[in-house]
Amino acid sequence: MRLAIMQPYFFPYLGYYALIKHSDYFVVFDTSQFIRHGWIERNRILKPNEGWQYIKVPLEKHCRNTAIKDIIIKHKSDWRKKIIAQLEHYKKKAPFYVETMNLVKQILELETNSITSLDVYALENIMDYLKIVFRYDIFSEMELDIERPNESDEWALNISKSLGANEYINPPGGESFFHKTKFEKENIKLKFLKTNLREYDQRRKTFESGLSIIDVMMFNSPEEIREMLDDYELE
Repeated sequence: MRLAIMQPYFFPYLGYYALIKHSDYFVVFDTSQFIRHGWIERNRILKPNEGWQYIKVPLEKHCRNTAIKDIIIKHKSDWRKKIIAQLEHYKKKAPFYVETMNLVKQILELETNSITSLDVYALENIMDYLKIVFRYDIFSEMELDIERPNESDEWALNISKSLGANEYINPPGGESFFHKTKFEKENIKLKFLKTNLREYDQRRKTFESGLSIIDVMMFNSPEEIREMLDDYELE
């Protein structure tokens, strides 16, 4: 079994979905400490004229060591309406504006206080839209008995061992702190999946790379997106 593990992200970039598509089983890792200025509650889309901007879910104040699973959405402001308004400029140029906006609105209608639940619900609906099977579990709900990790890369190692995975894939950003020898000792192949983020027509002069899947869906059909997800290197 090929396993992938990632924290829950808010409408993440294309590489996140490539991990899902090319793994047999995906674990949403929600028990680690929430880190500010990450991707759990925000992502990037195009600005109306040039450059990019953030779309963001407001969060309640929390202690520094709060786990992702305990992060609560702040509902005092109409943040859903703000996100939709930030996306409306796509209507002028994006060929898949209607389909994408309908999907985003459906996702944002979810009644929940949990940022993890919202992120996972978005993943479910987007994978369904792309017609890709999404086999996953949320780590905090699994009651998985794993060895206590001593270093950060041992979370993935010990989860892989507990689930009987013989291969673990990770984005290339993890190469600096993952130790292949640890995995090899347990007969688990450790590989890094690099998605080739090809340019697509954003109907403007300068291409903005690595934006949210929302941007990708605005300008590409599900078939085209699946082709993008299959353009990767695994080392």
